[in-house]
Amino acid sequence: MRVEKGHAAPEELAALTAVLMARAAAQPAAPARRGRDTAGWRRLERTPGFRAPHRGQG
Repeated sequence: MRVEKGHAAPEELAALTAVLMARAAAQPAAPARRGRDTAGWRRLERTPGFRAPHRGQG
């Protein structure tokens, strides 16, 4: 922290630090995940090596 203007007393800095630490502790540890669980693209190394010609390619 840095005081931009004026002079902060040690008690004021301690109070500000306590408020900021309390706010940081009150936030959830991990934000909720949004979006898909799987990738939207295929990994070619995970596709089977052979596909029957009558099987759809989609």
